[in-house]
Amino acid sequence: MPETSASDPRRWTALVFIALAQLMVVLDGTIVNIALPSAQHDLGISDGNRQWVITAYTLAFGGLLLLGGRIADLAGRKRAFVIGLIGFAGASALGGAAANAGMLLGARALQGVFGALLAPAALSLLAVTFTEAKERAKAFGIFGAIAGGGGALGLILGGVLTEYLNWRWALYVNVPIAAVAAIGAITVVREPAHGRNRNRLDIPGVVLATLGLVSLVYGFTRAETDGWASAATIGLFVAAVVLLAGFALVEGRVKAPLLPLRVVTDRNRAGIYLSLGLAIIGMFGLFLFLTYYLQIIKGYTPVVTGLAFLPMIAGMITGSTQIGARLMNRVPPRLLMGPGFLAAALGMLILTQLKVDSSYAGLVLPAQILLGLGMGTAFMPAMSLATHGVQPRDAGVASAMVNTSQQVGGSIGTALLNTVAASATTSWLVAHGGNPKLVNEAAVHGYATAIWWAVGILAAAATLALTMINTGRQGGSPVVSGSADAADEVAVPVIAH
Repeated sequence: MPETSASDPRRWTALVFIALAQLMVVLDGTIVNIALPSAQHDLGISDGNRQWVITAYTLAFGGLLLLGGRIADLAGRKRAFVIGLIGFAGASALGGAAANAGMLLGARALQGVFGALLAPAALSLLAVTFTEAKERAKAFGIFGAIAGGGGALGLILGGVLTEYLNWRWALYVNVPIAAVAAIGAITVVREPAHGRNRNRLDIPGVVLATLGLVSLVYGFTRAETDGWASAATIGLFVAAVVLLAGFALVEGRVKAPLLPLRVVTDRNRAGIYLSLGLAIIGMFGLFLFLTYYLQIIKGYTPVVTGLAFLPMIAGMITGSTQIGARLMNRVPPRLLMGPGFLAAALGMLILTQLKVDSSYAGLVLPAQILLGLGMGTAFMPAMSLATHGVQPRDAGVASAMVNTSQQVGGSIGTALLNTVAASATTSWLVAHGGNPKLVNEAAVHGYATAIWWAVGILAAAATLALTMINTGRQGGSPVVSGSADAADEVAVPVIAH
């Protein structure tokens, strides 16, 4: 049994700095969305490449999360946490000072690299700092609430900074946040000496997983410029399949795998990872399209655009805390996740009716509320079940897999739906004689076409949740993987309370 958390009198102060770092990472997932139109204009980024400002961050983050978690285990969580903070701050400063598109994209990728080291280190530090059951649940609840609010703060802060200062401050703002968190971590955070993992790093697994994920997302991106049937696009998809299949084979044979297969072969966790990943694919593209629709088509300022997203964030918080949290211990998770994703799909279906002159109150607002309520209701039991009942030695990697499915889903969603929208926009303009006066109509047609895809993707997520996840309500016995080590399995505190 680990030493009790009561031995560290400053553990609650440590929680403040750990949560602050997580807030910064989550905030960066949305803050740049609002600043993107201004950054694109200033740096001359093409429409085809604009999604890379988002994708470069999420791909590096998602592709390296498993590695980041293992490095934290090997080198020390506190050390990885501080290095991650310093690196994230440096990459943010570099992005804020970007003189061209390449410099900005490189900085965003670097942010993702250090974020992949920082996020699992923060989560594992929290786990080893709070070892008493009631305190641990409370700490994870506070951590989850602060991290969950990062999306809302990012949308508003991105708008305020872009409008009243400059889009560059959407990146510079990370520097003081990281500095405070790093100083606090150095002075307050403690890591138990027994907490490290002494296994060797799975280098083949790292290489295969990273290259496979990069090939997959880049394949979606190349489809926009080269077409779905081009040799380059098909080659990238084939490479992704081969590399990820090789990764699965390697993980089944090495002594200390990067991702133990027992984590993902459990039926319920596999259903969580797949349905969550699909849902995020549908959601990420929407953030991009609505940002451009509200700013470019409707003429909203960045601040008003940020505020316009608040009903969806409010819906997510309500769905998570008032529906998901209240019902999670009373009904099976699939009966929250399936209907939740279907409600989100209905909200997305409303947005397929988007027109240049659509009313925000009459169309965008009700769609956002449905999307928020549905996703919040589904995410709450999903985050809980994904880390519930795993073997103690697998708790970190199970948490990392949740983040990986979300980040990779975000990368694929942004690339795929942007590709669909761009193709539909071009086709519509060609069909209407290429009239430059119809550019806005063509763009909105492209958005609506991509949103139809998102409807189908969310419906698929609901189907997977309803058919793959078969555990009972989580108020009962912990979920077990059915391995020989099942007796060692314990319930892991929920992140998203």
